[in-house]
Amino acid sequence: MRPVRHPLPGSPHRVERRVVTAALVAAVAVAAALVVRRCLVVVDLVGRSMEPAYRDGDRLLVRRSRRPRADDVVVFFNPLAAAGSTGRPGRAWMVKRVVAVAGEPVPEEVAAGERVAGGDGTGSPRVPPGHMVVLGDNRGHSLDSRQLGPVPVGLVLGRVVRRISGGR
Repeated sequence: MRPVRHPLPGSPHRVERRVVTAALVAAVAVAAALVVRRCLVVVDLVGRSMEPAYRDGDRLLVRRSRRPRADDVVVFFNPLAAAGSTGRPGRAWMVKRVVAVAGEPVPEEVAAGERVAGGDGTGSPRVPPGHMVVLGDNRGHSLDSRQLGPVPVGLVLGRVVRRISGGR
């Protein structure tokens, strides 16, 4: 019977096995990073419109989703940036709280504005299909549905999951 020979620590067979293992670990890490990046995004908050919940400079972890629900804090593309009229470079994303979704009554503080039309026969306006009504928590420093009207859900990047680092 022949003795079983084990590869020596520096032998070519042992080195080849380490290279293959390292390549597999790297491939799994890259695949996991791509999956996470596809589902999660980090957004930097600029401005005071969401105080006290979130502050200027907070980094927010956002889960990609286009299905907002009332009371979700969402990140969406600024509708004015889409029209090219923000006057504020670098302000493409907005962070606001959803206060009503399609079919729900438009809150009075928003309905008082001239951008919301329609009603349900009782004179109470409803959020149109495919739209949401958003407000900043700090109403005095917020550009939201009071000025913009209902925001198309198609502009939503996702829902804020949590703050991952503090503000300025």
